Amino acid sequence: MSFAATTPAARPSTARSTGSAAPGPRVPAAATGPATGAATATASGTATATATGVGGDPAADDLLGLFPPGTSVAGDGTLLVGGVPVTELAEAYGTPALLVDENAVRARARRYADGLAARWPNSRVAFASKAFPCTAVYRLLAEEGLGFDVAGGGELTLALAAGADPEGLVVHGNAKTEEELRLAVEARAGLIVVDSFDDIDRLERIVGEVSGRTQGVLVRVTPDIRPDTHAAVSTGQAGSKFGLLLPQAREAVARLRGSDRLRLDGVHAHVGSQVMETGPFARAVEALAGLGEFAVYDLGGGLGARYTYRDRPPSVEHYLDTLVETAGMVLPAGARILIEPGRSMVAEAGVSLYRVVTVKPGGQPFVAVDGGMGDNLEVSLYGQRFEATVATRVGGGERCRLVGRHCESGDVLSAGVRLRDPRPGDLVAVPVTGAYTYALSNNYNGARRPPVVFCRDGGHRAVVRRESYQDLLRRDLP
Repeated sequence: MSFAATTPAARPSTARSTGSAAPGPRVPAAATGPATGAATATASGTATATATGVGGDPAADDLLGLFPPGTSVAGDGTLLVGGVPVTELAEAYGTPALLVDENAVRARARRYADGLAARWPNSRVAFASKAFPCTAVYRLLAEEGLGFDVAGGGELTLALAAGADPEGLVVHGNAKTEEELRLAVEARAGLIVVDSFDDIDRLERIVGEVSGRTQGVLVRVTPDIRPDTHAAVSTGQAGSKFGLLLPQAREAVARLRGSDRLRLDGVHAHVGSQVMETGPFARAVEALAGLGEFAVYDLGGGLGARYTYRDRPPSVEHYLDTLVETAGMVLPAGARILIEPGRSMVAEAGVSLYRVVTVKPGGQPFVAVDGGMGDNLEVSLYGQRFEATVATRVGGGERCRLVGRHCESGDVLSAGVRLRDPRPGDLVAVPVTGAYTYALSNNYNGARRPPVVFCRDGGHRAVVRRESYQDLLRRDLP
């Protein structure tokens, strides 16, 4: 499916859509969106307790609500993800490992795609693939009919290798190189987002050299909106390295309208990540509307995920209502709307599984595991908070400092988290790690990046293998 604009028969409805999503790839017939509440998954022959009652322990109840919908606890106290005991997964793949509930990803994709289509039919969802740039994730979301926001040549290459439709790609980047722009044009990417006047100069020349067609582009606008989020992931304010402020954006629009090689399809804005209120998104839509009428309005992403008990992000439905209600007031009825969710698409589906290596007593004991900032940089980069549990004794316990194995005092996965009687050899599960952990994983201290394991309906499969020590040597030259 292309991102080219089409005109709906009438202004879209803003009514909410409901329903339930079935597991497995989307079939050609239209599917309804998933229910907003957490479902219960039961491994065959295994007694379980759901998020509404784990041994009567409120802390455990709250904790399971952070895991993928359907996560459960067996009668012996073992956590099940995707219907699979984590003890079985640790034995099969070792630790650390990133577990992904495949049904949770599919359900969230349908919730976004079906919810947006019900509210504004001339629309499409493009997954912000920087959140989880793994070919298996690209394939899964392509099966669900999503397009992809790709930042640079690497993500573009991964998306194409996974079989993504080039027409469904939106190519981003504040410093796209000549090589990357050429790759995007040669691949016939549907849209390239112009982030600077240098992008325009390079693209006009490259399109003239390698393409016999015009290239669709969007202008990235900096709407001077600062959401309440960490400065490192706030992108819409004046002074951001991304996009063009409104006066420069108007100049870029005027220039592109006179180009015979670049086709101006519309405008784009993205105000930041982990945004926990909808007001900034509405203001961004209004800012784009002020630039004029276009075929396409790309409203970006940025909806926050629930990482801790205290987090209360807007629901997908509330977010979509805000976008569409604002668009209905200020955008042309025939326009095509794109959105680019990333974190809120995949964060909840991921669980990081570690093994405790050592426990040091103290006021808040240090519980050190076999992973850390090598597989989860979010804490060190911008202070993201995570909860955790001993995976065979879910919820409750004393406050501990859950730390990693790396040579940095800042290698802390969660400070003050409650763990029940942690001991060396125990498995520890950290929920809500489906976004940016894989993307930011690294080889600090020679750590081998962990495997990615898809879990679904009691089955499991590795989609990314664990690195070996030999992998660490492969790029070194004699």
